[in-house]
Amino acid sequence: GFFDLVAYEGTGVTRTISHNLGAVPELLITKRRDTTGNWNVYSSATGASNRLRLDQTVASGSTTLWNDTAPTSSVFTLRSNSGVNASGGDFIAFLFATLPGISKVGSYTGNGTSQTIDCGFSAGARFVLTKRTDSTSNWNLFNSELGIVAGSELRLELNTSDAYQGSDFLDPNSSGFIVNYVTSNDNDSNISGASYIFLAIA
Repeated sequence: GFFDLVAYEGTGVTRTISHNLGAVPELLITKRRDTTGNWNVYSSATGASNRLRLDQTVASGSTTLWNDTAPTSSVFTLRSNSGVNASGGDFIAFLFATLPGISKVGSYTGNGTSQTIDCGFSAGARFVLTKRTDSTSNWNLFNSELGIVAGSELRLELNTSDAYQGSDFLDPNSSGFIVNYVTSNDNDSNISGASYIFLAIA
């Protein structure tokens, strides 16, 4: 109900692929493993006619990768596109869903100051991944090993090869986490009116 991993071979034709998540995937990340290729991302917040890319800062963009079909609790759908379903290609898919008290896949609109993102947790989030979807931004990863604290914490930018970056993007909160507005990196954090997605794990 929280995470599933599916390896599959591409067919080059539109098809469905079974999974064992036991829930409807809200975040789906695919990658070709036998050659170079993008990390293509489906998010329920942006819909089955759009895609993000984990290896790039791009905003959500129109696509046919998912055949304009949202995943179900048993299958996800792929078009014949070589980025997700090239004939004979070796692919991997990572599927995430909300499981109460354990994980939360969601979205929020920035408010330009600070806001609490309630994930339904009791002891806060230990892992947080965020991305702005309506404009360019980094994929920012925070976790309790690096420190999620009331002050500057370290983060990784999954779309870059950079070392840890320090900023006060997040603060701890028992229900989930708090996002802050950071003027030097406003696209990445909590700019007023901007759209963001997140994956949080308790």
